Amino acid sequence: MWGRRGRRGPGAGGLEELRARRRQQEAALRKARKQQQLISKRLLREDTQNGEEKAGMEIPTDPLSEQEVLQLLQDIQKGTEERKKSLSCLRQALQHKETQQKFVRLEGSMRVLIGLFTSSLADVQMEAARCLHELSHSSDPAVAEACLPATSYLLTYLSGHSIEFTELCLYTLGNLVVESEAVRKQLLPQGIISALACCIQSPHEAVLEGLGYVLSQLLQAKEASIEIIPCVNNALLISQGIMSTLVLLLLELASMVSKAVADGLELLICPVLRCLSNLLAEEMEGCNVQVHDERLLVALFTFMQYFLNNHLFIVQECLWLLNNLTADEPFFCSAVLTLDLIPALLQLLPCSRMVTLLVLTVLCNIAEKGSAYCQQLHQKVVLSSLISTLTLSDAEVAGQCLELLHLLFLHWPEAAADFFSHAGLQALEQHQHHPELQERVRALMDLAAQPAAASPSSLVSSAAVPSSVP
Repeated sequence: MWGRRGRRGPGAGGLEELRARRRQQEAALRKARKQQQLISKRLLREDTQNGEEKAGMEIPTDPLSEQEVLQLLQDIQKGTEERKKSLSCLRQALQHKETQQKFVRLEGSMRVLIGLFTSSLADVQMEAARCLHELSHSSDPAVAEACLPATSYLLTYLSGHSIEFTELCLYTLGNLVVESEAVRKQLLPQGIISALACCIQSPHEAVLEGLGYVLSQLLQAKEASIEIIPCVNNALLISQGIMSTLVLLLLELASMVSKAVADGLELLICPVLRCLSNLLAEEMEGCNVQVHDERLLVALFTFMQYFLNNHLFIVQECLWLLNNLTADEPFFCSAVLTLDLIPALLQLLPCSRMVTLLVLTVLCNIAEKGSAYCQQLHQKVVLSSLISTLTLSDAEVAGQCLELLHLLFLHWPEAAADFFSHAGLQALEQHQHHPELQERVRALMDLAAQPAAASPSSLVSSAAVPSSVP
């Protein structure tokens, strides 16, 4: 990563090298933090713990000895009224990694716990589920794999008798999926995809959030592209109404963000955005993957504004979804214009190279729709931002700028005259010798030498930007 090592003095070259290395290191750390955020486990413990503290129950602060764990295991098998209390003590003890390891090593421990998890007594079943949830949160892969016999029951209970129980099963599955490839390989033939598809129709936000968590963990596994994604029946998911469900979930999350109740929400927003974006990219015969709801755009721009400074990856996910929304569908291209969202897009151009490329791609999608759209882009002062962006040395960014300029000049020639009268020619000249860009630069520069084009108003007399309201 750092190249050849060598000693350098404190001169300007050495300082620049140190700064460059520091920037690379910081970038690597940011990427690692992002990845860690996306695969971090979730623990549903706070409400239960608060209730126990109010009830005066003592929560252990130290790991239990093997003998103490064995005693608890014996107590929960006695079938007395103390069983639920012993299960609660076990769950609290399983908050410690050492106790988790001791528990799963005891012969028959998981068989007993899973037996209680399948109990017909709702309170015992719930407490056993919480014990499994604590085990699923372990960072030890051996503990996660000890939970393998429970996975079929966790899937079965996704259609459970209570929202809390279903939510607990979802997050337990999500935690297990993160930790162990063996768990993932077992869940696929057990039907995790179809079980999750059934959860899509739940009207409860907590269940939908848990569903988004499990899906995100599955899709981020290293073997996802080969072994998991081919098992996902996107046609089935779409037929079950996942598109509208995901949109409604994003609208609800945007409402929470606008009320400044957004701590940690980026970890849920990201996989939901990605799922919707990937589904929109599908081309499936007989499946309607279109989404026509202006509120989705408002939600995306709410996310981008809120997370711009601290979680830039959310901005990138929003722009990728916006790219898929505007790629073929005039509805959202019109909505971006009628909702006056172009200025907000242009403000994102300096944020990062990837954000710049995505913004330019979205603008190209809009410009590609024809003269009426290009006229509106011209009126919204896109050209000055493009001239500033062209001064960057990055060839890919410059290439995307040139593509957008080509579309604007093709569909709205007045934009060319305006561009060249505002230092556009100088901006182009700095790229005229780049081997990948010179032909496109020359084609655009040739326009500067041509007589001013006739007014294109006749071209748009019957091609006004359509309303985005269906």
